[in-house]
Amino acid sequence: MSDCIDLHTHSTASDGTDSPAGVVEAAIDAGVTVLALTDHDTTAGWAEAEQAVRTRADAPTLVRGMEMSCTGRGEDGDPVTVHLLAYLFDADDPALKEERRRLREERELRLRRMIGKMAAAGYDVDADAILDAAGPSAGRPHLARALVDLGVVSTVGEAFEDLLKTGGRFYVEKTDTPLDDAVAMIAAAGGVSVIAHARARKRGRLLHLDHILELARGGVLGGLEVDHPDHDPTDTELLRGIAREHGLITTGSSDYHGTNKTTPLAARTTDPEQYATLLDRATGIDVVLPGSSR
Repeated sequence: MSDCIDLHTHSTASDGTDSPAGVVEAAIDAGVTVLALTDHDTTAGWAEAEQAVRTRADAPTLVRGMEMSCTGRGEDGDPVTVHLLAYLFDADDPALKEERRRLREERELRLRRMIGKMAAAGYDVDADAILDAAGPSAGRPHLARALVDLGVVSTVGEAFEDLLKTGGRFYVEKTDTPLDDAVAMIAAAGGVSVIAHARARKRGRLLHLDHILELARGGVLGGLEVDHPDHDPTDTELLRGIAREHGLITTGSSDYHGTNKTTPLAARTTDPEQYATLLDRATGIDVVLPGSSR
């Protein structure tokens, strides 16, 4: 059986619709042989996913990770939201642990403010109920589902077309981690950092290529997520060229969110040689092997 490596997925520990164990089950069904669980700003799904992998001989190898909310320099010079994938880091590293706590606190504060805007607009929303249902890493998709339940929009995607998008009617900023600081934190915790979907144009403003190059030349950034459903072929090759020139790992992934998005597992995958390089560079923790106790 050939390797099928998907290094970017989400569970109900953040804004996916499958439980961590459910993501593992979906990966088995999809023929995924290496799976990274990368929930937003949390490691809360790790234990359940580990247990699911250890109890199934046909499970994928589990790469424990996270998608960290950051801010970088946009193409227009203003700050822009950036997502940074972090793989195989020591979750008990004090600085990174504290930053995860702060980011989750920021998420809750932001959502309460956004829910307040929704309530002021006349929508019957309960902040505590939404946050309780959201779990440890609440995000805008949880508000989108609430708007669907209220009949305000038909789909989660429709909610992001206007009401919840950056600058939208209910949008509120949050204070994310400076990208350079996040890359340094992950490296200090023994992990490997990979900038996620850096050229996903349909999501809005983009991270300046110069900022990517500065990080690449600094020698701490691990890689770039090159093959992603939101990248067009031209941008995919642009990122691949940057990675090749600067010795960065290139990854591919589905960015799976269950039914919150239509993209299936393994829609994009990572080359086995690139995955092997990622493992070589990580010093924080090991992968979890299927059917094993370690």
